[in-house]
Amino acid sequence: MQAVIFCGGLATRLRPLAEKIPKSMIEINGKPFLEYQIGILRKNDIKNILLCIGFLGEQIKEYFGDGKKFGVDIKYSEEKKKLLGTGGALKNAEPILKEKFFTMYGDSFLLLDFKDAHRYFDNLNKMGLMVVYKNYNRLDYSNIKVRGKYITNYYTDKNKRRLVYIDYGLSIFRKSVLDLIPSNKKESLNKIFIKLIKQKELLAYRTNQRFYEIGSRKGLEELNKLMSKGFFDDYLKGIKK
Repeated sequence: MQAVIFCGGLATRLRPLAEKIPKSMIEINGKPFLEYQIGILRKNDIKNILLCIGFLGEQIKEYFGDGKKFGVDIKYSEEKKKLLGTGGALKNAEPILKEKFFTMYGDSFLLLDFKDAHRYFDNLNKMGLMVVYKNYNRLDYSNIKVRGKYITNYYTDKNKRRLVYIDYGLSIFRKSVLDLIPSNKKESLNKIFIKLIKQKELLAYRTNQRFYEIGSRKGLEELNKLMSKGFFDDYLKGIKK
C-alpha cells in the first residue's frame, strides 16, 4: 500500500518558525517531524511513500533521499511553478500513484491502526474513505456528519455546529478519484470530499485514537511537551531505525 504525504504548503500559521524550513522539517524532540511520520508508516508495514513537495522541498529531498536509510522507498512529486493545493498535488502526482493509496497531511501525528482502516476500505469497494474522530468540538471545530457507513456532510467553515465527528487527517482513495480533479489548477481535498459525498462514495472509518498536529502553534507546543515528557516512548520504540 502506498502513502502520500502533503509536504508542500507555506505553513503561514507557523511563521516565522517555518519561513526558512518546510513545516515537515520542524524538529520535535531532536529530529524532523516528517521522520516520525515515516517511522509510523513503516511500523504499519507501509513502505511505499510519496512525498508531495513544494515550498523549500529541496530540504526534504536532501534529508530523506530515496528513503533507504529509513527503511522505506520514497518518491517525490514536486510542484515547481505554483502550489496546487492538496487535491492539485494529487493530480500532479498521477503518473506515480498506485491504484490505492493513503493520504495524510505533513503536520499530522496519527497513531491509529492503518491496516484495519485499509481492510475496511477494501471490503466496501468505494472510491474514498475518511477517518473520523469523535471530537465534540474539543480539539477543533467538528466538521463531519456521519450516517451509517458514509460521510453525509463535510463543512469547510469554522462555525461551531453541534457535530460529533472531525476529519482525522487520514484518507484512502482509489486512483479513479483523480478523474474528479482538474489538471494544472489549484484544488483542495475538501472539494474532492464533497464530490464523493454527493455520489455516496465516501466511507467513514471511526477511530477512538485522538490525533495530534503541528500545523498550529498550540498543536506544536502540545506535541513537543508530550514528547519531552516521554508520553509516546513505548509507541516510538517500535519506529526507531
